[in-house]
Amino acid sequence: MRALCFILLLFSCSAHSETLSISQFAQDSIEGWSVKSFTDETNYTIVDSSQGKVLQARANASSSGLVISKRIDLFETPYLNWSWKAQSSLTGLDEQSKQGDDYVARVYIVMDGGWQFWNTRALNYVWSSNQQKFSHWDNAYAGEAAKMLAIRGVESPVNRWHFEKRQVYQDLIEYFGDMGSDKKNQQAYRYIDAVALMTDSDDSKRQAQALYGDIWFSKD
Repeated sequence: MRALCFILLLFSCSAHSETLSISQFAQDSIEGWSVKSFTDETNYTIVDSSQGKVLQARANASSSGLVISKRIDLFETPYLNWSWKAQSSLTGLDEQSKQGDDYVARVYIVMDGGWQFWNTRALNYVWSSNQQKFSHWDNAYAGEAAKMLAIRGVESPVNRWHFEKRQVYQDLIEYFGDMGSDKKNQQAYRYIDAVALMTDSDDSKRQAQALYGDIWFSKD
């Protein structure tokens, strides 16, 4: 999966919104989300589940994601909230290699570098089938531009809902580096520009399936 290309393509459709809600899956809608495809398309559909209506992703040796562009002030709403459930696993992969850069589920936070595209950065919250929970590494394709953080790891059971809350501003400082002062950290990390999600299996040529609940930002 060409992760760097995916990051750069996220900004082909831009929008500005002050709403904290990122998705409306529970309302049977994927309005506002755009598809970015690389190797065939992962199938994304709204389905009924024990948690109500959610987004189901089914990848078959495919690589495509959904992206929504929103300018979000992390000083106002620093916490990202979502739920997800892996319905399969991609065990036996070296996720730190290009041959194993597949994930049953992931949620991206992206900072747009604008015309300075080399400054575009993405923090990937991933469901890893092979790494321990809270392991982190640079993406095999994008290098330091895309950080991978295993929110769920090899020990996490599949077919069970998990609810997540991350303090994104602090995560950006932690994984992209402290700039040395509050002012410089604020300049670097206060705003994000897009949220994306992806279930992909193009590198391993396997199948992957997951459910995503609604995604939103909150003050606490």
